[in-house]
Amino acid sequence: MKNLMVVALCVCVALGAVADGWKLGRYTTRVGDIVTVDIPKGKVDSGAATCAYDFPKFDGKSFRATVKARGFGVFCPETPYFGFKFMATYKDLETGVNVYPGAPQIGGDFPWRTVTLIDSRTGGKRLPGIFTLGLQAGYGRVEFDLSTFKVEALPPLWPETNTTHRCVYTPRVKDAPARRGVMLGHNLKEDDFKVLHDWGVTLARFQMTRQWNTVGGNRDLADYDRYIDGELDSLEDHLVWAKKYGIQIVVDLHAAPGARDEHKDLYMCHDAKYADAFIATWRKIATRFRGCPEIYGFDLINEPQQVTPALPGCDYWSIQSRAAEAIRAIDSETPVIIESNCYDGPGTFSYLKPLALTNIIYQVHMYVPMEFTHQGVFDKNAARTHYPDAARGWNIDFIRRTMKPVIDFQKRHDAKVYVGEFSAIVWGEGAGDYIRDCIDVFEENRWDWTFHAFREWSGWSVEYEAAEPWKQKPSQDNPRKRALLDGFRRSVK
Repeated sequence: MKNLMVVALCVCVALGAVADGWKLGRYTTRVGDIVTVDIPKGKVDSGAATCAYDFPKFDGKSFRATVKARGFGVFCPETPYFGFKFMATYKDLETGVNVYPGAPQIGGDFPWRTVTLIDSRTGGKRLPGIFTLGLQAGYGRVEFDLSTFKVEALPPLWPETNTTHRCVYTPRVKDAPARRGVMLGHNLKEDDFKVLHDWGVTLARFQMTRQWNTVGGNRDLADYDRYIDGELDSLEDHLVWAKKYGIQIVVDLHAAPGARDEHKDLYMCHDAKYADAFIATWRKIATRFRGCPEIYGFDLINEPQQVTPALPGCDYWSIQSRAAEAIRAIDSETPVIIESNCYDGPGTFSYLKPLALTNIIYQVHMYVPMEFTHQGVFDKNAARTHYPDAARGWNIDFIRRTMKPVIDFQKRHDAKVYVGEFSAIVWGEGAGDYIRDCIDVFEENRWDWTFHAFREWSGWSVEYEAAEPWKQKPSQDNPRKRALLDGFRRSVK
């Protein structure tokens, strides 16, 4: 507790002595309760008001923060977390990983409205941190009414159940050999599978991705159903090649019916029509491919998110549980793969609860720190970073600490874990070291894994290299490719 008080004191000192704790940054003024951030049009820059906050008081609970704001000519960059800014920032006590819950991006002109951020974490412990109001890498004028700023605990957003459950696996799944591989790009042919076989790949994740992260996407259910049918026809070809080259396939439903809402929640959490379509889709897939030995598992939904209250039975956990039960009524053996909340990040495993069904595999994605793995992806001019970095504490021990909630979940529930995605952008300095260290940690914990990605986009491909953002060129040999191929070779020793 003493250490927490010291951290809080340091944050308060850094913010300075400002009435009711708010400190004003560049382009920022205050008159009474109204804080205004005004960045001249065309001058892409950042300005904000910040305030220290005691986040540990919400440990074990989700919380919601609200404030009223209005905007005039607010520029929205392509990067979804830039532009309008209402955000909390704190570190996880155990892992030291930064957490950034924030409100959705708003642009243009908008009248006074209540904006909301929700931190859905219920596990782990928070350190004190700050709230931020303003603009980041944008321009325009935005006003905030501090008299309306409020932070409150939320009731549980999903069921707290199966807390002591120990996972059960049939011998075929429990004793299966280690599987190592890649996420697949689109429009692949048999020759691509031969390349994977020559590399030593034994696992591949087949993606159905249309509008997967789009707000308002996949709302026409008849059209969505036709899309899925076409993807399943393509999957039939992939399974033939997979059998020929000794590769198992993860069937990944990236694209949810209804896609996302403005908070980037799964829309089916808030509209039962799309939840029912999700269950029906998995009945269709399970009926068509039940008992297929080339299928590693049915991956229910890619990177779910729920940060606002859902309809009964439609929260991110329950909707996957319902789909798993529907599959089990058709196929008693093929593993079902569950992903955790908030884009399947490692930290969310601190509150993930297992399903009380046989052969459930739990998937995690690893892109921490995104300041390194995704540098230049959304903003070509973003600051360059490198790995390892002693000053930032980025090394293999950092990766172990980041994955600790997943390791604890595995031990607590005897769970089988699969790393569905991990990578580092092609121009990241030290990306090969990052990939190698990630694989070392996965191997230490006996996890299967698939790298993102094979012949999908050159920015992630190990068959390309680049010295600077968006300047990638084909490459037969580079540190990223060597690290990945060395990882594949472990599975054939």
